[in-house]
Amino acid sequence: MTVPSRSAAPPELLVRYGAEAPAGAVLLLHGGRADGLEAPPLLNLPALRMRPFAGALRRAVRGRAVLVAEARYRHRGWNGERADAARDAEAALAGLRARFGETPVVLVGHSMGGRAALAVAGDPAVLGVVALAPWCPPGEPVAHLAGRRLHLLHDETDRVTAARDSWAFVRRAREAGADATGVPMPAGGHAMLRDARLWHRRATELALETLASSPA
Repeated sequence: MTVPSRSAAPPELLVRYGAEAPAGAVLLLHGGRADGLEAPPLLNLPALRMRPFAGALRRAVRGRAVLVAEARYRHRGWNGERADAARDAEAALAGLRARFGETPVVLVGHSMGGRAALAVAGDPAVLGVVALAPWCPPGEPVAHLAGRRLHLLHDETDRVTAARDSWAFVRRAREAGADATGVPMPAGGHAMLRDARLWHRRATELALETLASSPA
């Protein structure tokens, strides 16, 4: 996916933890809506939901040359063929590269952010994706995922995005050459609030295991 030129300011990239010369990075992508061209509000609940994941990662990598960052979008929604969240995710990857040089990256995305992470995982810097209750509509492209490590975590009681779509995506990604795994979660629904610490712990473990797979 190529980011088109735009006159608007680039998406915000918030560094939560990191060294000047990181050996790896974890980029967090929050959720949003199917449609919404307006900018996210100041009190952005999907972004706030990712804060505990950032905290868990920050504690796990303390003292190590691993960067933890969050991307903020220009629009609240995916917005059909515009795929705004994916475009902003790719712009955030470009921002990481510009500021910190070539470094391996793992993407951790929730809901729409999970869809965005999977959409841009073909970027050469991306080792893999940890997708949390991701939005995986049928027919999403998978050819670009060959060689990537994918972990899709989903509670089958989720009423916002369907776990069966995640499992179907995993099967298709495997056929395309990805190292893809579906991880059923025992509780949490879409917001991942019940058993939240389990979600934080599993996402952190899988992200850092994937990052450790880098030859660097």
